[in-house]
Amino acid sequence: MAQEHEIICEIRGAAGVVVLDRPKALNALSLGMVRELARALDAWENDPQVTRVVVISTSAKAFCAGGDIRWLHDRGKAGAHDDMLAFWGEEYILNHRIKTYPKPYISLIDGIVMGGGVGLSVHGSHRIAGDRYLFAMPEVGIGFFPDVGATYALPRLPGAFGTFLALTGERIGAADAASVGLATHGVASDRMAELADALTGRSSIDDILAGFTLQRGPGPLEGARATIERCFGLAELSGIIARLQAEADRGDAFAGKTLQTIATKSPTSVAIAHEQMRRGVDLDFAEAMRTEFRIVSRIAHGHDFYEGVRAVVVDKDQAPRWRPGTLAEVEPSAIEAYFAPLGPDELKLGA
Repeated sequence: MAQEHEIICEIRGAAGVVVLDRPKALNALSLGMVRELARALDAWENDPQVTRVVVISTSAKAFCAGGDIRWLHDRGKAGAHDDMLAFWGEEYILNHRIKTYPKPYISLIDGIVMGGGVGLSVHGSHRIAGDRYLFAMPEVGIGFFPDVGATYALPRLPGAFGTFLALTGERIGAADAASVGLATHGVASDRMAELADALTGRSSIDDILAGFTLQRGPGPLEGARATIERCFGLAELSGIIARLQAEADRGDAFAGKTLQTIATKSPTSVAIAHEQMRRGVDLDFAEAMRTEFRIVSRIAHGHDFYEGVRAVVVDKDQAPRWRPGTLAEVEPSAIEAYFAPLGPDELKLGA
């Protein structure tokens, strides 16, 4: 019964409304939630009453903080890798469904949006950022990689900003998100409920949003954008690290802090994320999702994901022991293997 209340999908007026309702877990995605949303999107696609999909959250802290990584960790440790891959496979198919959905898909994001929550929102037509909006793809910090379509979305952000986000897991607010296109509109937090209600009417979405949208000033990272582009725009990971070091040596505090941040992450994950960004810019969305399923099929049998979740979520000692322990020890051939085709086990996507 509890799982039935993790997500509520219902028609309100002209909208198919999705309510993420697992607040104690910051709306972390379960397989049941993925399946219920997929069922609703199927039902609403050809329903003439439904002219748009609106996704909201009951949590004051989070839109959706990601996938249920503790459950995934525990299933993997128990040897139930098929359960893990069933979750990721259905989640990735849902990401593709959202990206290709024929009706407007509007996410009202006022709080944490990370990992799986990004996959639920960033591929839709409208991403509305409240004052409390906080975006990150922090997977390299738990021995994982930026998935749920990040292979497609992040390389397309301007000024190498997506590569910066992928390799650092940096958190950004509404203003910085708007400046690179992760958010399409800004709305004050205290008007989000009013907006959600207005979107169930039959007025045009653009007209409704025009009455709510606010313009935010420059974000905290505005002054670092040139450094980000100079460093993260380089083709080779070793070049990025060397450029950050050179900038830090010249007194750029942001470059120095960024270098320290990357040094705490799983070296394997950082290398995978960089290769994703390099390849992803030339992939269509379906191929990006197939690429991610190839990667996750290998991650599930590796070391760093379990060690990262242990350190951050289970034991909470914040002291992961990565294998290998440094970027210099990461073999290019090992990273290449994560991207190899899966043959009959490839992710099966619809048209």
